[in-house]
Amino acid sequence: MRSAYLLVTHGSRDIRPQIAIDQLRDRIEQQLSTPVGAAVLECAPTPLHEQIEEFSRQHPDISQIQIVPLFLLPGVHVMEDIPEQIAIARSNISAELKVMPHLGSYAGLEKVLAKRIRQIPSDARILLSHGSRRPGGNAVIEELATAIDAVSAYWSVEPKLDSRLAELQGCQEIVILPYFLFSGGITDAISASVQTLAEKYPDSSLHLLSAFDFCEDLVNLIVEWIAPELAMRSTQSASILR
Repeated sequence: MRSAYLLVTHGSRDIRPQIAIDQLRDRIEQQLSTPVGAAVLECAPTPLHEQIEEFSRQHPDISQIQIVPLFLLPGVHVMEDIPEQIAIARSNISAELKVMPHLGSYAGLEKVLAKRIRQIPSDARILLSHGSRRPGGNAVIEELATAIDAVSAYWSVEPKLDSRLAELQGCQEIVILPYFLFSGGITDAISASVQTLAEKYPDSSLHLLSAFDFCEDLVNLIVEWIAPELAMRSTQSASILR
């Protein structure tokens, strides 16, 4: 059975996420040597189910399409919206549709985040997420922050970045890692906020890292996640060469 992969992201009116996902798609397709497409849930001319159907028509020799939700948290989009669109697409195409768990559930993500947040030596580390007002909605972020030896902060709910920085007074070097896949309006606002907070807390040096965007860490993470047998072969080949 020959499979293809369709990366599904939220979608944005900002062109930067689309540029990043197109680059990701191209690099992942190179590594997998099988068709890889990209679709968005929102801000597209057509609904997701039609994008899935079009991808299937473009590759009539593909018998299975693996839907790859590039979402960090298990919100409404992952739990309800994407399954609803896939159910519609299933009734209109012959290819089998298989849905993978969302990216944020993959255990390998923790290792990559730990590597990124330790790029700069620091006294304290902050994992900054959008935040949810749903009861228990931020539990995943709290666990992840603890796992990478950081504290959590949120853009939309408390504890916000300002509150965390107030608690971390006395730390000279503080690294802030935004828990966002792509740069956009929110990451721009975070950057502006950090500049303002740097003036408020002059005794601390604030180091804001970038979102993933298009980087080899993210490419390798996704390949390892969706095609672990390929990643294993690559690791074994590298070991033999050494």
